Amino acid sequence: MRIAVQDAAFDPSAELAGFGQGRADVGAVVSFTGLVRDDTGQMQALEIEHYPGMTERAIGAIVEEACTRWTLADALVIHRYGRLEIGAPIMMVATAARHRQAAFEAAEFLMDYLKSRAPFWKKEITATGAAWVEAKESDETALTRW
Repeated sequence: MRIAVQDAAFDPSAELAGFGQGRADVGAVVSFTGLVRDDTGQMQALEIEHYPGMTERAIGAIVEEACTRWTLADALVIHRYGRLEIGAPIMMVATAARHRQAAFEAAEFLMDYLKSRAPFWKKEITATGAAWVEAKESDETALTRW
């Protein structure tokens, strides 16, 4: 299990290249990479803040829960902070399990909980100023399936 909260860019392909390899008990690897998107057509960048230490502990607890529920062989969570440009990878989740259903479900669980429970604060930067991104009801609703 690896958790990285970092300001540096990462290469999703390079991160995934060796993930889950060399293990006889892994039959499925699932990954998701989130990109910075501009829903309004006016955003110049996204700025993400977090509390070091607290963020990693919160993500660690979410990953531990996923590993317990689905008997994962491995899990990876990378999340960036700082100023990110449109189209940049913002986060990545990867899960490795014996069977695909466990890998898919665990990855979805991680995504849903990271979106709503990981302590990150996002600010959209535009030519006219900056605004904090509000929590979405749909993200909270997604948690009800777990």
